[in-house]
Amino acid sequence: MKKKENIIINNNINSNFLGKKKYLKNKKKFNNLFNKKNKEINFKKNNYHVLSKNFKFDLKFNNLGKFKKFKNVAIFGMGGSILGTESIYRLLKHKINKNFLFFDNLDHSKIKIFKKKTEYKKTLFIFVSKSGNTIETLTNINLIFNSKINSKNAIIITEKKNSSLNKIAKKLNLFLVNHKDYVGGRYSVLSEVGMLPAYLMGLNINKFRKHLPKIFSSKSKLFFENSTLKMTHIYLKQKINNIILFNYCPELNHFLLWFQQLLAESLGKRGKGLLPVISTAPKDYHSLLQLYLDGPKDKLFYIFSLFSGTNQNILNKVVHAQKESFIKVLKKKNIPFREFKIKKLNEETLGEMFSYFILETAIIGNLLNINPFDQPAVEELKRLTKKFLA
Repeated sequence: MKKKENIIINNNINSNFLGKKKYLKNKKKFNNLFNKKNKEINFKKNNYHVLSKNFKFDLKFNNLGKFKKFKNVAIFGMGGSILGTESIYRLLKHKINKNFLFFDNLDHSKIKIFKKKTEYKKTLFIFVSKSGNTIETLTNINLIFNSKINSKNAIIITEKKNSSLNKIAKKLNLFLVNHKDYVGGRYSVLSEVGMLPAYLMGLNINKFRKHLPKIFSSKSKLFFENSTLKMTHIYLKQKINNIILFNYCPELNHFLLWFQQLLAESLGKRGKGLLPVISTAPKDYHSLLQLYLDGPKDKLFYIFSLFSGTNQNILNKVVHAQKESFIKVLKKKNIPFREFKIKKLNEETLGEMFSYFILETAIIGNLLNINPFDQPAVEELKRLTKKFLA
C-alpha cells in the first residue's frame, strides 16, 4: 500500500499473474529506464517533460484577463484535447462558479440547442486541436460559427504550423495559444491545453503541479516500481483481457474517460493491450456484477472511491459496506485488483492522479517495447476519412 499526499493506492495482484524470470529481467530494465527519464525529464522536451518542475508555459496567464469575465464557456475538441479539461471541471465543480459546456463529438441536436439558447456575445469559445486539422472540431466550428465569434470572445489552442485552425485564428485575429508539438494530446492536460481552461475556471493552476517532482523521489520509487512491473507483466502474460475501472465516486466519471483513452491509445497496439471498461458502482451490481465475479477470470479491477473518513452519513456507510464486501469477494475468488482511495477533491489530488497515471502508462509502454505516444491505427483511419471527403 502507498499513501501519497491525497491518494491511497493498494495493489492486490498475486504471483499467479506474474512470471518470476521475466519480472527480475524487467526490474533491471525498469531501473535503467526510470533513472534515464529522471535525468532527462528536466531538459529533454518530450511527453515526460510536461511532468518536470522546469516545464514552462508558452503564455502569460495574466494576458487572459479580458476572458475571465465570461461566466459561460464553450470548449470544442476531441479526445485528449478536451477529456482532461472536462474531468477537471466535473471533479472540482464545487469550487467553480462558471458554466462550462463541452463539445467532444458530432451531435447535431446538441449544436442546434446550443445555437438557439446561447448568447454568443456573453460566451467565451475555446477551440482545441493539436494538429489544427481535427475533422470533428472543424465541423463543429463550421456549424456554430458566425460574426459574433471574434477576438473578444474566442481562444484557439493549436500547434504553430500551417493548419486550418491556425488560418482561422490569423484571419480573424483570434487569441492564439501554442500547443507544444512535443506533447501528445492525451498527455497534455497539465500543459496549456488543460491549465488555460482551469485558470479561467478560477482554479489554482500551480497546485495542479505542486507534487509532480515527488514522483521521482526515492521514497516513491519503490512502490512505483512494484506497481509498474506488476502491470507490465499483466500485459505480457495475456491472461487478463480487460481492465474494469470500477467507480464508487460519481465525480470521477469524466476523469475515468480521460484515463480510458490514456490506457487504450497508449498501450493498445501491436497485438497487445487490455480493454479499459468504465463501470459504475453500485449501479452495475444490478447488471454486470454477476458476470464480473462468476464469469471468465480475464479481468483486472481498478477500484476508485472517495475516502469518507469520519463523515459516516447513511450514504457513505452503504457505499463503504458495498465496496468492502466487493473487495472481500475479489480476494476470495483470487481476482486481481488495484484500489485507489481519493482523500480530497482538490487541484493537488487531480494533479497527482494525472501525473501518476501518465508516468505509469508511459513507462509500461517502454517496458513492453511499444511506443506509448503514437496511435498508428487512428491515424490510418483519419487518412482514409479525408480521402472519402476529398
